[in-house]
Amino acid sequence: MTRILLALVLLFAAASAQAAVRIKDIADIKGLRENQIVGYGLVIGLNGTGDTLRNAPFTEQSLQSMLENMGINVRNEATSINNPARPTTLRTRNVAAVMVTADLPPSIGAGERMDVTVSSLGDATSLLGGTLVMTSLRAADGAVYAVAQGAITVAGYSVGGQAQNVSQGTPTAGRIPNGALVEREVQGSLHEMEFLVLELKNPDFVTATRILDAINRYAGGRYRAQIAFERDYRTIVLSKPRHIGPVRFLAEIGELTVEPDTPARVVINERTGTVVIGRDVRISTVAVTHGNLTVRVTEMPVVSQPAPFSRGQTVVVPQTVVEANEAGSQVAILSGVDLQRLVRGLNQIGLKPSGIIAILQAIKTAGALQADVIVQ
Repeated sequence: MTRILLALVLLFAAASAQAAVRIKDIADIKGLRENQIVGYGLVIGLNGTGDTLRNAPFTEQSLQSMLENMGINVRNEATSINNPARPTTLRTRNVAAVMVTADLPPSIGAGERMDVTVSSLGDATSLLGGTLVMTSLRAADGAVYAVAQGAITVAGYSVGGQAQNVSQGTPTAGRIPNGALVEREVQGSLHEMEFLVLELKNPDFVTATRILDAINRYAGGRYRAQIAFERDYRTIVLSKPRHIGPVRFLAEIGELTVEPDTPARVVINERTGTVVIGRDVRISTVAVTHGNLTVRVTEMPVVSQPAPFSRGQTVVVPQTVVEANEAGSQVAILSGVDLQRLVRGLNQIGLKPSGIIAILQAIKTAGALQADVIVQ
């Protein structure tokens, strides 16, 4: 608990000394974004760790289709009209059906390469040592933008026998560095845009205003004109001067620095016990007490023996011991003008992470926590 609270104090100290950041680190250029592409393919060359074709019929169908497209007949010959040709039942464990995914970078040209991620679809136990066969990667519009092929790099492993299995990482997924060759460029260019639009990654009125002022202050001395205006608290529109190219223009604007404003927010993850408190969180004066009542019930049965030469019977007499203990709770007056005082007050009570979460939620319910509480 002490480490967690210490981390919160360090977070506050770092936030208090927050330095200005570059505009390109807190805003994106509208239209210049990645596009997701995906494809279905086969991985071959596995050392007996591929799909069981009986449990993964789609793998067998894909393998048959691939061989037939290469001119290899995998069908039994037709003996009569009533007995047409049927696919041969394949028996192999060195093939696996996979999904191939990648993010197509903006402004990437045909002939360039990019990384792809390969993930198993069937019951393959490992893709280690496998090679992806040529796979088309399509975008949401259905067009093929890249083709992937190559040896797979797997970080995990899985070995074992009939009684025991040892695995580390995720051996059923891997990557192919530079494994995809771009075949089609994404339409759109900076030179075709009349206006350049900046979109804030974390929309905020104050941050948008600071960016607008910084750009116009720079443009007033550099271009002798005001080139930026806000559309809303997320979007800032730039009018590019005529005598400068868009790449150099955006490079100059992106290097300008501003100090972004962050909302007062508390993020709570109840599953992991993580509490993140922003630097601008304020708390009104409130008294907090936290104590635990522990009740322990113990069964201690006693065997009762009859007197000698009597007609009594041996019986078990139940005996219950009930212990109640209430830990000495403390009362702390939290008048946290800032996060540092809030953490100091919680330290006085001596709380565990679960207790901190309960206290913060109760303070918010009481209306004393002047921040948004987000529970994940």
